[in-house]
Amino acid sequence: MASTSRIEANKVVCYAHPDAPLIEDYRAGDMICSECGLVVGDRVIDVGSEWRTFSNEKSGVDPSRVGGPENPLLSGGDLSTIIGPGRGDASFDSFGVSKYQNRRNISSTDRALINAFREISTMADRINLPKTIVDRANNLFKQVHDGKNLKGRANDAIASACLYIACRQEGVPRTFKEICAVSKISKKEIGRCFKLILKALETSVDLITTADFMSRFCSNLGLPNSVQRAATHIARKAGELDIVSGRSPISVAAAAIYMASQASEDKRSQKEIGDIAGVADVTIRQSYKLMYPFAAKLFPEDFKFATPIEFLPQM
Repeated sequence: MASTSRIEANKVVCYAHPDAPLIEDYRAGDMICSECGLVVGDRVIDVGSEWRTFSNEKSGVDPSRVGGPENPLLSGGDLSTIIGPGRGDASFDSFGVSKYQNRRNISSTDRALINAFREISTMADRINLPKTIVDRANNLFKQVHDGKNLKGRANDAIASACLYIACRQEGVPRTFKEICAVSKISKKEIGRCFKLILKALETSVDLITTADFMSRFCSNLGLPNSVQRAATHIARKAGELDIVSGRSPISVAAAAIYMASQASEDKRSQKEIGDIAGVADVTIRQSYKLMYPFAAKLFPEDFKFATPIEFLPQM
């Protein structure tokens, strides 16, 4: 009988459709070709956690008979056996000491990694970051921890910096203040760790631009798409005309949103924008003051003004 599958670069594929994605049937443990329905692999091991329970849920006893899913970032894949507490006379010796004890002690390395991964996951949950960013941050922390490059720095600070870098590398950057708000570490310490990690891992991140924050800031402020498009155009034009050189992209984005909103029917104050963007009112004013003289060149041609340019606030 001819083989129904072949292995290419350690990957099982259908011999007739090598490029077709495979469907995994968890109940039967089969890998099925999505093109022709051929079973190309059987008895596939499911490494996920068991979902069935075999005890009374009201008893308060953990019904799981297996551990959680394996974690490749921990030594040994975090595979372990936990012996439950004894309940009969046969479980204790004559001195009342339990005969069967858990022999596995978590190493200090794994304990540090587990705590850091938990901290990263908690921070990501607070600002609604997807699992892909959490996984990248975990990998970054593992690399830093194994390389022993940041000795003397708090693990929480390194974890916060790893999450910041992961956001930048995944194309959804967050500001230092946003990370600081969900962390227990100061903005200055996160910034220090950020620079040290980039140097230690010899990696880099793309420069942040005003466009990275514009849609999120406008959405949080409840502004319509027309204002968001105008603010994006204003910020881009201000950069092209070299009006706001030396100003941070976040402050430029905030000033552009302020200018666009003041010209529209959906006006927002500097304080409202500053609270969302994480910048001070005076910072927005400074960038706005640089942009105001060129307002006529900055707005898109099709923008519908509710307030003419000459009546915009002057700082």
